[in-house]
Amino acid sequence: MDEVLKDAYTVLFPAFGTLEIDEKVTRYLERGGVSLLLGESREEYVARGMSQERINGETAEQFRALARTARRIAGSVVIAVDQELGGIQRLHSLAPALPSVREAQSMPTSEVAARCAAVAQTARELGVNLFLAPISDVVVGPNPWLEGRNLGPEPREVGRLACAFTRGVQAAGVAACAKHFPGHPSAELDPALAEAIVDCTEAELMPTLEVFRCLIADGVRAIMVGPAIVAAMDPIFPSSTSHATVSFLRTQMAFDGLVISDDLDGPGILWGRAIEDCAVAAIAAGVDLLLVSSESGLDRIAEAIASATEKGNLERARLAEAARRVRAFAEELDYLRDDEETSE
Repeated sequence: MDEVLKDAYTVLFPAFGTLEIDEKVTRYLERGGVSLLLGESREEYVARGMSQERINGETAEQFRALARTARRIAGSVVIAVDQELGGIQRLHSLAPALPSVREAQSMPTSEVAARCAAVAQTARELGVNLFLAPISDVVVGPNPWLEGRNLGPEPREVGRLACAFTRGVQAAGVAACAKHFPGHPSAELDPALAEAIVDCTEAELMPTLEVFRCLIADGVRAIMVGPAIVAAMDPIFPSSTSHATVSFLRTQMAFDGLVISDDLDGPGILWGRAIEDCAVAAIAAGVDLLLVSSESGLDRIAEAIASATEKGNLERARLAEAARRVRAFAEELDYLRDDEETSE
């Protein structure tokens, strides 16, 4: 396969709601993809919890079988879940429960980290190697998107819990992805449902930026840029397609890990644009890995990225850099492959 098109598949991060790798996802892995998000249904996302049907129907062996299949097809693979402190816990009863935010606030930092490490150790055994957490936004006002998921309004405590989570899970071999840069202190609309603008000042954004500084100093492996327009950082483009936002993260915050977009299918990022255009814009902005639904047309998006590169609308070096980062990230997290190959 052409290297440009292979790189275009590599930078895609499809989310799907089952533990079965269907034909679309198989083709994606065969063509260069190395990242999967085991997501939840829309109803589960809104409810901030897995359905009883899922809890009753999913087994540890199904997770392990999915991981084996994905790695057999593609080699080193990133397998991610939302496993949030105080929010969505995709692994439900298959892993030890994370503490609630209220419980964590009453615990010593070392105990929070230990609880998080125990969850990550189980996740490793299931084949999962990336948690899309912790949520690191310091939320001080109404925010329907992060309601019931955020760590609170007090910057020092948000930073303490986010860093404890990160240290715990990464010590157990699972990468953490802090989200949602540059922060969403309040928002009238949910960017997963609407064209949201976070109309905050630089001063109001600063507490969340300081939390991210602490996480970067602690070695967080990945950061997700958010899905809304954050006016204090970029008044025109949503963070996931904003060069100003990603450049600030890379230069002013000195982050050299993996940058992941939020869901490009959401209206808060699309703003009426085609998802293919958003994908090209996100890579051009400096994002490395693009979160999309597995139902959004993976082949079409990859072909659009490759076409933009060939036409000179996207720098070849930028796409190559993003793909290199993603592959290196997958290889660094690939802790199961040797054991699997020995046992098969």
